[in-house]
Amino acid sequence: MKIRKEIFALAIPNILSNISVPLISSVDTGLMGHLSALHLAAVGSSAMIFNFLYWNFGFLRMGTTGLVAQAYGKQDHQEKSRVFLQALIVALSIASLILVFQKPLAEISFRLMNLDADLQGLAREYFFIRVWDAPSTLVLYIIMAWFFGNQNAFIPLILTLIINLTNIATSYYLVQYAQWGIQGVAFGTLIANYTGILAGCIFIYLKYPLVRIKLSNLRKDLQRFWKLNRDIFLRTVMLSLTFAFLYSMSATFGAIYLAATVVILQFTNWMSYAIDGFAYASESLVGKYIGQQEENQARSVIQKSLIYGFVLAILFSLVYGFFTQPISQLFTSDAEVLQLLDDYRVWIILFPIVGFASYIWDGIFVGLTASIAMRNTMFVSFVVFLFSYFAFKNHWGYTALLAALAAYLLSRGIAQSWVYYRRGLSLK
Repeated sequence: MKIRKEIFALAIPNILSNISVPLISSVDTGLMGHLSALHLAAVGSSAMIFNFLYWNFGFLRMGTTGLVAQAYGKQDHQEKSRVFLQALIVALSIASLILVFQKPLAEISFRLMNLDADLQGLAREYFFIRVWDAPSTLVLYIIMAWFFGNQNAFIPLILTLIINLTNIATSYYLVQYAQWGIQGVAFGTLIANYTGILAGCIFIYLKYPLVRIKLSNLRKDLQRFWKLNRDIFLRTVMLSLTFAFLYSMSATFGAIYLAATVVILQFTNWMSYAIDGFAYASESLVGKYIGQQEENQARSVIQKSLIYGFVLAILFSLVYGFFTQPISQLFTSDAEVLQLLDDYRVWIILFPIVGFASYIWDGIFVGLTASIAMRNTMFVSFVVFLFSYFAFKNHWGYTALLAALAAYLLSRGIAQSWVYYRRGLSLK
């Protein structure tokens, strides 16, 4: 009963917080989708470029959460502060590099995305505004991770609501009233993220005054932090490559198929962010119990999180099955895109069932700081994804892409389950 209460005390705010996260991209998608399929495809492809950039540095959040949670379990406030400082320095350094090299990043990305001239023009407008939220996005990873590691899911919920409400209001005004078009949604997201940074810093200052730490060992600490997170970085690169490949191949079928892919991944995002509520609870609780050397409690958290994640996945599949068309119409009014979404609705229904385990296991592995296992299992699923697509692309066309994504999600969950049941809590 205690474990269940702890899981839901963290999971419910996380679910509410995570479900609101896709609102940033969903609001952008909806506003652009009602302008034209071209606008929808341009925002979707540009947003994927940023996802590719930022997902690669997801170790900043995952690694920080796991390390802070274990320090929380040990009641080591000095270590928690040290991890925060290390992560903050790394985040700002990476953001600086992104800003310095923004032009070559854009050129390489647009070429790899196979965007035609019309799409590139709109995508560039969006890209060169959104790129300036690199510092805010990466620092927000650290702030959120700090709260999760401290077993606090309420403040991240408040922060996410502040960010998303700001994004909705600003983007809607700039697009609908100021008539800024694609630039409006870019500036809306930019303003929202920096508002979140300001609010997050205020919350940390008021609730968690950081312990004064010695800077004499900073270089050694940073090397240790990078070593722990290097494998998570490599794992996330493969994750980003998977979805970048998905967008790139969708573009080869035409703008309508790319627009449909953008919407299909909105369905997947809503599901994944909701199930990640239990994954984040697992990160915090597994890390805490490992820090306290309470292995039975950690195992109980793992078992229950997988069960609750499965139940939530079933609910999402049912909702998607009955309401595919009404939900799709929130994102686009283009008749051709809506028809494609209806044609491929079986995949939208299937993705929550085949994908839930991989999201929960990610959280568990983060709590265990099992970065090597995260890297290796992602490599297996990445290979499965590529093999599935190239094996069937000549026979199934666009369907092969969606089948490959399903195979990717399923194989991740299976590989993660296998390595855990072989090694248990000793995973590295």
